[in-house]
Amino acid sequence: MTDRVVRYEVAAGFATVTLDSPHNRNAISTRLVGELRQALAEAAADPGVRAIVLTHTGGTFCAGADLSEASGASEDPATLAAQRTASMTELLRAFLELPKPIVGRIDGHVRAGGMGLVGACDMVAAGPSSTFALTESRLGLAASIISLTVLPRMTSRAAGRYFLTGEKFDSGTAESIGLITSAVPDVDAAVEAWLQELAAASPQGLAESKRLTTTRMLADFDRYGSDVAAQSARLFGSAEAVEGMTAFLQRRPPSWAPAP
Repeated sequence: MTDRVVRYEVAAGFATVTLDSPHNRNAISTRLVGELRQALAEAAADPGVRAIVLTHTGGTFCAGADLSEASGASEDPATLAAQRTASMTELLRAFLELPKPIVGRIDGHVRAGGMGLVGACDMVAAGPSSTFALTESRLGLAASIISLTVLPRMTSRAAGRYFLTGEKFDSGTAESIGLITSAVPDVDAAVEAWLQELAAASPQGLAESKRLTTTRMLADFDRYGSDVAAQSARLFGSAEAVEGMTAFLQRRPPSWAPAP
């Protein structure tokens, strides 16, 4: 199909999964989540795939939740948020439970829910065009479910700053606070070097080693998942979040922002 928003290709023992919805900056829509989960399942089931490269088309890796989908639905916002949160939770768990490494190849902007995908990758290389931001607080929301993959990566001081301010930071900062593995001038060369190293490892060795690195994160899903899901549903259904999302889509400051 030519209208897919996630492309899946296999070559030389590695699967490349490409977020390919540049018209909405690869926003996390219901469709994108479904196709991304399908791609991960195909990679998991293919014995010829050693690892997965997650990348993107366009200048944005992922802009976070598709707010037009969230705000334009006829369903109750809290109910819709609960459904979307459940889907996102299942997607992030699929990243962590996949018995093969997932390598993020990013050279573009990462916002909000896209940060959760970055945190769920095992290794991440980001190029010079990359910027990052947890923008939820500016919309009357919080980085609820994605905190389960982002907080374990970031230093506590960095989390205290960027979760609250929603400010933008570059790839060098992302590396220094632990969100990504490497900020590099040539992201393709960096990823290719990693793939050569992974090719030397056995499938069993990769699977069991990844299990060691994700066990505690998965335990947090079990321990805190229902709480952060409830928070997400409550916030998305609030008047303040509706104002924040509406203001964003209308390209105006929300009611609580200082006058320009």
